[in-house]
Amino acid sequence: MPLADRIEPPATPTATSTATSTATPSAAALPDYWSFVQAAQRRISEEFPDADLAANRVFLSLNRSSSTAVYDFESSIHRPAGGTWSSFRLLLALWVAGPLNPHEAARLTGMSRAAVSNLTGTLVGKDLLRREASAADGRSVTLHLTEAGQEKIRTAFRAQNDRESQWAEALTEEEQHTLVTLLEKLMEQRERIGARARK
Repeated sequence: MPLADRIEPPATPTATSTATSTATPSAAALPDYWSFVQAAQRRISEEFPDADLAANRVFLSLNRSSSTAVYDFESSIHRPAGGTWSSFRLLLALWVAGPLNPHEAARLTGMSRAAVSNLTGTLVGKDLLRREASAADGRSVTLHLTEAGQEKIRTAFRAQNDRESQWAEALTEEEQHTLVTLLEKLMEQRERIGARARK
């Protein structure tokens, strides 16, 4: 149902409605996100007739889809196992690439160096990572998975991948390939437009 159709004038108070007026609205009474997107597109077209609505819809949809999936991964898989989405990304980067310095880890995970530094301290405390002095630069360190870290990421990846498969079942194999191709094409644009990256 369109967002505008959900907005109704207030009803005349009754004894029943007065007693329940302070209750929090149920989720069903609120417009869903995609109805909000449609309403946003209408409002934008009114205020900014020359706006690129197609581009706006692309990024509204990308942002919502990504944040929804990540929240599901973290809340259903990683937090119950004592981890976080961020810790999974860092452990996975080290598992795939091998020992990394903090700068390399930040680049591969898409996190800031400060975030990697803070997270490293937590994971070292859990005996999932260890720091070693860099052989090339004694002032720097490299991050290594411990045996416990190796086991942790293997277990976490299996659960993560099972959940990814459940999400991806909505698309055919060809659609999944097309989506990945389009996202990779979109990311190639970042250098052309001088997109900023985390530091």
